[in-house]
This record gives sequence, structure tokens and C-alpha cells, in this order.
Amino acid sequence: MTVLTEAPAPAKERAPERKPRRNLTPWVLLIPGLLWLIVFFLVPILTSVSASVQTGDYDDGFKLTWHWANYHDALLNYGTQYWHSFLYSIITTVACLALAYPVAYFIAFKGGKWKTLLMALVIVPSFTSFLIRTIAWKTILADNGSVVRVLNDLHVLKLTTALGWTVGNHVLASPVAVVCGMVYNFLPFTILPLYTSLEKIDPRLHEAGADLYCSGYQTWRRVTLPLSMPGVIGGTLLTFIPAVGDYINAQLLGNPNTTVVGQRIEDLFLRQTNGYPVGSAMSVVMMVGTLIIVMSYIYKAGTEDLL
Repeated sequence: MTVLTEAPAPAKERAPERKPRRNLTPWVLLIPGLLWLIVFFLVPILTSVSASVQTGDYDDGFKLTWHWANYHDALLNYGTQYWHSFLYSIITTVACLALAYPVAYFIAFKGGKWKTLLMALVIVPSFTSFLIRTIAWKTILADNGSVVRVLNDLHVLKLTTALGWTVGNHVLASPVAVVCGMVYNFLPFTILPLYTSLEKIDPRLHEAGADLYCSGYQTWRRVTLPLSMPGVIGGTLLTFIPAVGDYINAQLLGNPNTTVVGQRIEDLFLRQTNGYPVGSAMSVVMMVGTLIIVMSYIYKAGTEDLL
């Protein structure tokens, strides 16, 4: 007896697997930003580094001679200016944080329907020229103004003069005037990141803290402050970095004893025929020093949000 078995169906030929096409769109979108950074960031930095080891003058031209002594001159002759730049910027950053945190906290949690208006009031002064805002402080801190009169009545200027931060009964042309102008100009840079960070915090966490018998201060220290640390770090960096390179406030509100690095670099570039290499060396030293401080601060803060 013959058993008929059904012949197996021929196996279907598998279509050759196609390799997934690489999506080049992100790389294409990245090109404009890379070109911008190369042209306006990398090239100027390399130019400054190259100029810092040159010799010559404007008449005969500058030549790359790897003259590293320019860095020795930049560090040895202008140490006071470096100290002023970093000191004023650190004081400004701390003062801005102390003033900005309560403002940002109030707007984020108590602003209600007025949040947009309150934030606009913070930003609107920045629409005015930086130079005009700085000059306005010459009127605010004038000797015959109400600010100086109140400080004299409270005998505050005697203490600041003893500390070397003011001169007699005058506030203008002193370190205090420089710091006041810097704090005013850079305060919005601290408020905006703080407000953004605080607004993301759920208000119910405060209620939970109260239910757990925490005081207002304990709730802020254990809940609000840790959650707002990205805003604290971002705000302080956005304040410190431009403040350390600012010299307009020192030039308009200070005196010859409050000069900062930016003023000396301007003098070397514009008023000395052979000052270009040393001025470039000062710029490189300032940039490297600021980078070290910023990276150390981020590392100590224990956050990777900004890296």
C-alpha cells in the first residue's frame, strides 16, 4: 500500500535585510551652531593664544616668536587687577543670590496671576543700555543724594571707610559704588534661573512639610533649597562669568585704586603700540582662571545638570 505524503512547500526566499538608513537630519541641524562656535568662539580664542606669544609693535607688525615672558609680565605686573576682578565678581554674585532668592521665591509661590507682570518688571530694566544704567548710579550715589545722606546719618560710611570700601563721606569712586553698579546690572541673570527652578517645585511639598511638623525654615532648608539648587548654580554662574570680565562699572563708578583686568587690557590694546601681546596674555590668563573656578564650583556643587 502506497502512502501519499504531501510534498513540503518550498521555503519562501527571505528578502535581503536592508540596513537602516542613518538619519542625517540632526547632524545637518548641528552644522550652523558648529560653524558659529568655530568662527566666533574657537577662532578668537586661538587668535588670542597665538597673539599672547608674539613680539613686535603696530608699526613693524607682530611676529610669532613664542615669547612666553608675556605671561610672566601679565601675572607679575597686574596681580592687583586680577584680585579686584575676582573679588568684585564674587561679592556681586553672593549679593545677587541673597537679593534674588527672596524675589524669585515670592514670584514663584506668591505671585499668582501677577507672575507675568512681576517677571516683566524684572526683565524690563535690561532693555535699557548697560552703559546708561551704570551712569544712572552716579546720580543715585551722588554726594548730595538721599542715599549718601541716610548712610551718613546712620554712620555707616564711617565703618565702610575704616574698611577701605569708601572714601570719607563719599560713595562714588569707591569699591562700594562699583559693586552696587554690578549687582544692579547682573541681578536679573540670577533671578531668572532661580524663578524657573522654583516654579517647578510642587507647592504640596510645603504642605507635606507642615503636616510633618516642620517649621517654615526647616521646610525651606530640607525641601525647597535642595530642589532649587539647579537654579542656584545656574544663576550664580550666569552672574559670576560676565561679572568677572566687566570693567564698565569699575571705569565709571570707581577710581584708580579699583581698576580691574578689563581696564588694563583696554589700555594695552588701544593706548600702547606694543601692548597687544601682553594684553592677549592677560585675556588668556583671565579665561583659564575663570574656567578653573567655574569647573571647581560645578564639581563641588555635586550636580551634572550644567555639564
